[in-house]
Amino acid sequence: MTDRFPSGSIIRYPYLWRWQRNQGRENAEKDRPVCLAIALRDPARSITHLVILPISGTSPLLGQLALEIPALELRRAGLSMFKRGWVTVDEFNYDIAERSYYFEPNQKPRGMFGPSFMEEIRRAIRPILAAGRGRVDRTL
Repeated sequence: MTDRFPSGSIIRYPYLWRWQRNQGRENAEKDRPVCLAIALRDPARSITHLVILPISGTSPLLGQLALEIPALELRRAGLSMFKRGWVTVDEFNYDIAERSYYFEPNQKPRGMFGPSFMEEIRRAIRPILAAGRGRVDRTL
């Protein structure tokens, strides 16, 4: 699984925003491009943990932490339809690939972010993950 979808892969996924979950929704309105920030295999349990970050062509809201995607990375990621793009890093969907109702394992990634931009993303999400914030659990 992680060979087919390494960290940094850009796929489509029905991302559920935190505000949607807070309203009691269980399903997203649409599939959107997302970044698999972390795809971590747990061989002991035969599962793959996914940390999924949303990508948008709309500027982040006030108070929302997002990184602007450089033009080169938009092209690498197959996101040329965006004039500008952002990856939100202060919230994420957590899913388990092998048990997911939402993750489509047969899709082909549209592209991927390069190593330097992925390192920037990892630096940004590290404190969010360490503090246990931002998680929208899709495994329920």
